[in-house]
Amino acid sequence: METQSDARAERRAAKLAKQISAFAKQHGGAEGQLAYLGQMGTRIVLVGEDGGWGDLVAPSHAIAQAAAEKAGLTLHESFDGDFAAKVRTGPYEWTRMAGIQLGGPANP
Repeated sequence: METQSDARAERRAAKLAKQISAFAKQHGGAEGQLAYLGQMGTRIVLVGEDGGWGDLVAPSHAIAQAAAEKAGLTLHESFDGDFAAKVRTGPYEWTRMAGIQLGGPANP
């Protein structure tokens, strides 16, 4: 018998899978990596075939895994190598990184 929390987890996974699929469609396909955030849940890092990137946060690793499977997302064990090299950053990211790390200009 399915409990209320099981049904809620299933709905959350389905919603995340829909968002993953929309990202993949917008970016010509996508791959991902699951990053454990502790009690906050699990981050689903997405990298599109065009170099675009983004992330979603699931309340648990099980929900993140289920969402990735529902969306048909190829998952990587770590965010490095060829997978990380696909990410394309622009002026915003470089300014933001410089602002945080080197006392660079503040972001709006």
